[in-house]
Amino acid sequence: MQPNPNAGMYNLVFMAALIGVWYFLVIRPQSAKQKEHLKMVDGLQKNDEVVTSGGIHATVVNVKEKTLVVRIDENVKMEIDKNAVAYKKK
Repeated sequence: MQPNPNAGMYNLVFMAALIGVWYFLVIRPQSAKQKEHLKMVDGLQKNDEVVTSGGIHATVVNVKEKTLVVRIDENVKMEIDKNAVAYKKK
């Protein structure tokens, strides 16, 4: 039995197809989601209601360059990283 001279080419095409599928199913949607989250975080303003990745519900009191000062309860404020915001309440 003779080995197939095109076997290497078939393997290369299969790997390229596999990488293409992985890109469109995993990498591209994650990149779009990351850009959307960054846009949301950059657009935060005073009095926006947010939820942190730790599940804390808070209201933005002050926006700084890399952090936010949020109010959790009456007279309870804390400073958090902007990246700690999971989403903005509607």
